[in-house]
Amino acid sequence: MSIISIARTKINLTKSDALYGKHHLIPVGRVDHVDQRDISNYLGIDPIFGTLDDFDALVAAAHASNLKVILDLVPNHTSDQHPWFIESRSSRDDPKRDWYLWREPRADGTAPNNWMSEFGGSAWKYDAGTKQYDFHAFLAEQPDLNWRNPAVRQAIYDVMRFWFRRGVNGFRVDVLWHLIKDAEFRDNPPNPNFRLGRPPHETLLPLYSTDRPEILDVVTEMRRVVDEFSDRVLIGEIYLPVNFALLSTPWNARAIAKLIDDYERALPAAAWPNWVLGNHDRPRAASRVGEAQARVAAMLLLTLRGTPTLYYGDEIGMQQVAVAPDQVRDPFEKNVPGIGVGRDGCRTPMQWNAGAHGGFTTGEPWLPLANDYVDQNVANLSADTRSILNLYRALIELRKATPELVAGGYAPVVTVGDLLAYKREYAGNALLIVLNLGPIRF
Repeated sequence: MSIISIARTKINLTKSDALYGKHHLIPVGRVDHVDQRDISNYLGIDPIFGTLDDFDALVAAAHASNLKVILDLVPNHTSDQHPWFIESRSSRDDPKRDWYLWREPRADGTAPNNWMSEFGGSAWKYDAGTKQYDFHAFLAEQPDLNWRNPAVRQAIYDVMRFWFRRGVNGFRVDVLWHLIKDAEFRDNPPNPNFRLGRPPHETLLPLYSTDRPEILDVVTEMRRVVDEFSDRVLIGEIYLPVNFALLSTPWNARAIAKLIDDYERALPAAAWPNWVLGNHDRPRAASRVGEAQARVAAMLLLTLRGTPTLYYGDEIGMQQVAVAPDQVRDPFEKNVPGIGVGRDGCRTPMQWNAGAHGGFTTGEPWLPLANDYVDQNVANLSADTRSILNLYRALIELRKATPELVAGGYAPVVTVGDLLAYKREYAGNALLIVLNLGPIRF
């Protein structure tokens, strides 16, 4: 579960009117985070962010400014300090033993199967007290809940109801594809396409540890909980419904034209597409495609059919930040160093102004800022009519005012060289969008 820093929010909500209007996306942080080991209380607020009263004030202030508040729901795993896991680990006979994934060792005492953690090493941790292994898809301190247990499901659904009753507008559901594991705990098969230099867990295909068909039942149940409340949303962190393809497609006209055409053709007739330009797991868009093309990427994102998703800081062209080894926070990089899997570089503090720490905090931020933050920040770019920030603002206003961009269909136009062209058509009217994905000179 995540919320934004309460102290910082009081400033940002004031800033939102002057700098972002009604388009400001609230960044989020952790709830009850224990030594980077995740959730120890689904119904509480980490004291570094404030109290439940502070949270209620935040929601009220956000709603008064016509902003929505979406929390990060982490249903797959908890901290090993969560009371549920402490009880579960206490005894094989404890009522909560089956709330987590416990298995007997193999005959030789080794882990129950070959499943691997996404953060390196075996996904199984031996518990000497009860002489069984418990499963963790990520860190050893983050044991996975047993989503085949109806009591676990109801407990998480009650967590959702708790926050909905406090006015939360929805949830981004973390690692949704991990929730259900194979009932027989079969070994995963080897990955025939594994490449050296990739994370170790990719040596196996996660056939039995993720993406099980029963996850559709879970999604249906979650949606029923959401439907108990009006005007709420669920956003699953999962690569099929959330279209992350732009994060890895080569940045050239033909590749992107093919991606859009293939995606549009694959959608059912009544389906609504979505597009994502950046996220917290991939290098920054401006670093991937370059400063000039970051502006073209903004035009692409906000003129394609469907819902655009913008990662914080991309609207000011924030760059990937080089993080020194002694400043690394990402457990993925700590556990699997040297092959470039670290995600800290795209998770640095938002650059609000040229003041200390970019105006993000009066304390010490968890990661360093980019060297260009004194120039590349919201305050400076707001004053520059030709900045990427003001381009995003103009595109958002254009989109809101243009039915073809909001509800229009998509029709490809022949791609020539570096030019990507398509039409957006609605009620007999059409817009032609032509984007230059080649070298641009100002």
